[in-house]
Amino acid sequence: MTRAELRRPHAVGSAYERVEGRDKVVGAARYAAEFVRDEACHGWIVGSTVARGRITEVDTATAAAVPGVIDVLWHGNAHRLTEVDDAELMVLQDDRVQYHGRPVAVVIGRTLEAARAGAAALRIDYDVEPFHVQLSAHDPDLVVPDELNAGFPTDTESGDVEAGLTRADVVVDQEYRTPHLHNVPMEPHATTARWDAADQATVYDSTQNSSEVSRTAAQAFGLGAGAVTVHSEHVGGGFGSKGTTRPNVILALLAARLVDRPVTVTLTREMTFHLVGYRTPTIQRVRLGATAAGRLTAIVHETVEQSSRLLDFAEQTGESTRHMYAAPARRVTHRLSRLDVPTPRWLRAPGEAPGMFAVEAAMDELAEQLGLDPVELRIANEPETDPDSGLRFSSRHYVECLREGARLFGWSRPRPQGTGPWRVGRGVAGSTYPAYQQPSSARATARADGTFDVEIAAADIGTGARTVLRQIAADALQVPIDRVRMHVGSSALPQASGAGGSSGTASWGRAVTRASEQLCDRLTAVGGAVPFDGLSAEADTTDELSAQPALARFAYGAQFVEARVNTITGEVRVPRALGTFAVGRVVNPRLARSQLIGGMTMGLSMALLEEGRWDPAFGDTVNDNFADYHIAANADIGDIDVHWLDEQDDHLNPMGSKGIGEIGIVGTAAAVTAAVHDAVGVRIRDLPVRLDKVLAAL
Repeated sequence: MTRAELRRPHAVGSAYERVEGRDKVVGAARYAAEFVRDEACHGWIVGSTVARGRITEVDTATAAAVPGVIDVLWHGNAHRLTEVDDAELMVLQDDRVQYHGRPVAVVIGRTLEAARAGAAALRIDYDVEPFHVQLSAHDPDLVVPDELNAGFPTDTESGDVEAGLTRADVVVDQEYRTPHLHNVPMEPHATTARWDAADQATVYDSTQNSSEVSRTAAQAFGLGAGAVTVHSEHVGGGFGSKGTTRPNVILALLAARLVDRPVTVTLTREMTFHLVGYRTPTIQRVRLGATAAGRLTAIVHETVEQSSRLLDFAEQTGESTRHMYAAPARRVTHRLSRLDVPTPRWLRAPGEAPGMFAVEAAMDELAEQLGLDPVELRIANEPETDPDSGLRFSSRHYVECLREGARLFGWSRPRPQGTGPWRVGRGVAGSTYPAYQQPSSARATARADGTFDVEIAAADIGTGARTVLRQIAADALQVPIDRVRMHVGSSALPQASGAGGSSGTASWGRAVTRASEQLCDRLTAVGGAVPFDGLSAEADTTDELSAQPALARFAYGAQFVEARVNTITGEVRVPRALGTFAVGRVVNPRLARSQLIGGMTMGLSMALLEEGRWDPAFGDTVNDNFADYHIAANADIGDIDVHWLDEQDDHLNPMGSKGIGEIGIVGTAAAVTAAVHDAVGVRIRDLPVRLDKVLAAL
């Protein structure tokens, strides 16, 4: 086989079907809870029934007497862990309770039913302490976090903000609120763990980052690197909640060590509301000053959000405000309330989704006060360089997204007035998300039969990562795509970054490209003669990424929404939504469309339905189930259409791609509230847009 014999394919840019699609449809794809051997048993997590306090007694006798129960794991017999950075993982190490639902025991049974029955029979007594679970902007104990998620600064200020507000012709000064939001992926978190030796374990986990789970689990059990092998071949969604190691991993390993058998721990849907993170609620005050012509003179974005007492997690709610619009003065701050609640974590577009809701809603209010078209107001405040850093943008086509989206949506046409009690309105909002890249490694191997194996510890969480990486590899290897086999989802493969921050394709694709290019060079050097055992090349992108020039790298979009509001019932329906995006080169249009529509659907769900609540009397999540925590279903979603620009950006990665997984949710909620206001003149500033809020304001 010689390279001259191979035609130059163009897999990137083609709408290939998912590689694993058929396996998922027919049920051949196995998930973490399905790797169960004959000797395996099940662990059922018992959560605390109090919000704060101390365990005074654990009576295991009744639970142990249940037929099929093997043992009860609790802090009295659990293996002592080595401290890790994430305190949520230090489970069953003492008698303290930090929040309602915190794991206090695991009942291990020969069957799932036996484990559940044993858990119901287990008796645990507590010494209850006073607790506080409600976020308030007036909390006297608010703290300034050391830094925000992803290392962003907590507070920034440039220019004279007060002078900018004073000299403004118009000032918007409003408070916006977003509630607790939960990830609720289709596959609940699950782990199957077994100990192959005292210092070696194998884990099947539903995770977005098998490499990180391997490192953290090994550290927690005082083991060396690579001692815990983590497999996550198929993952049924995560949206951030599976981005790092979760307590189910540690509990499964603890249980397996106790009974010396493989143990599967699967969270119930209710447990996922307590144990795997959620989007923090926010209280955001936004002040915008502007001239009569619509040029911003000052932007102030102040956020209060929450974390647990176990661990500080400060979401970067105001980070996008630092980059989005031109203004000579800006101030962005974050304050944190430590409560007796689980630690919040990532949920699709953490920071950008709630933060851009507030800022884009405020921009719509500013447009109304100025009597300007909200599209034109945004265009009037387009910056030439990044307002925060002063860096040049690698590419920025936000204005083009607004213009093209307005044309496709029919923004300039007169809106229909509606019939009977139904009134129709339209809204627009902007979207942005950073074009992240993370260091990763990949290996490419040529086989003697003319095929290729490409390996990387990437995670396919339902996004189609296997498929797009196979496309990227085929082009880099200069072979037809059917000659490439893609291997992902195991920490035993070359180490990779996690599936998060919309960075997967950009990060892994770069590594796959470099490994493939190096393999091509090796093939050329040997004249295309592949040994019987294959010829391999491996690449690590750490140095390449560190050498990239300093540029502001972001994706952009514009969201347009039509809403129908019933003036008698207060109901809100969204029959039509359109998003136009600038996301670099699209590797697979079929999968990209799916991702963008998925993000917009979550944005509509955020706008109209989703709202988590804690009961201040019990410190418990009131609506920890799908009957009470409402997420959008088919009947809630109308016609969603997505378009993207043919954006060329040579400063990103070999593919020229930006992330698409999260930008779809950003701005959608603000477009909905703007459309509701356009329809009936009601401003809803605290999500979701419930009918009782609409009726109260009409």
